[in-house]
Amino acid sequence: MPSATPSGTAARRPASGGGLVAGVFVMLLALVLLGGALSGALPRIGAWTSGLTAPCSVVVDGEGGADVVPLDREQARAATAAAAWTLRTGQAPAEVLSRTGAELPDGVVDAVLGARAGTALTCRSTEADAGRQQITDTGLTPRAQAVREALEAEFGELSLGGFAPGGVDSGHGAESTHYEGRAVDVFYRPVTEASLDQGWVLAQWLVAHGEGLTVQYVIFDDHWWGVRQSARGWQPYEAPGGSSDPVLRHRDHVHVDVVRGD
Repeated sequence: MPSATPSGTAARRPASGGGLVAGVFVMLLALVLLGGALSGALPRIGAWTSGLTAPCSVVVDGEGGADVVPLDREQARAATAAAAWTLRTGQAPAEVLSRTGAELPDGVVDAVLGARAGTALTCRSTEADAGRQQITDTGLTPRAQAVREALEAEFGELSLGGFAPGGVDSGHGAESTHYEGRAVDVFYRPVTEASLDQGWVLAQWLVAHGEGLTVQYVIFDDHWWGVRQSARGWQPYEAPGGSSDPVLRHRDHVHVDVVRGD
């Protein structure tokens, strides 16, 4: 007599139990492997999220790849100051840091020295609550003059422009802050990799010191940083009319201006 229970059903029962055990085993193995992967990735993820929440950050190219390294403001200022001093004296970053006693994550000063738009140091800043100022005899407002003096104290002799005694009223766009005595240009000519290195160090220094110097905008090498948009970091800059002129693109000079004030 044929069995009342279909032979197929009897045959499937052991297979079903074995499949369940195999499935559980595979799931457990996957969890173990995923846990290991996450364990290895956690430091990188932590650094990335810290880079989003810290006031400043810079991209450092380490052995494990590029990492966003979070910095507090004092570290950002120390890193850019060390980079500036390295350019000025020719000393190695390690020598500069040992002399200053600054404590920075490995590779940060080197990152500042070799930065470009996608890796440059950036900071989130708050716009200063300041009053409006008039142009002085220097052709700059007191705040802009303070920026000029701070740059010369940190970087030494610089090729400066965009202002003149009594002010300027031509040579820039219609709404230029140069006409209000609020802007300074620092020239690095001709445009070479070395001049871009120097310009980026100065641009990052301005960002790191932006709050203390009431910086509004920094423009360099087809990119800009603004205090009101500082959470977005460095953003692409388009020259008027899409021009390829290195002057209009700010490839040959760093533009910095200060807030107008109320």
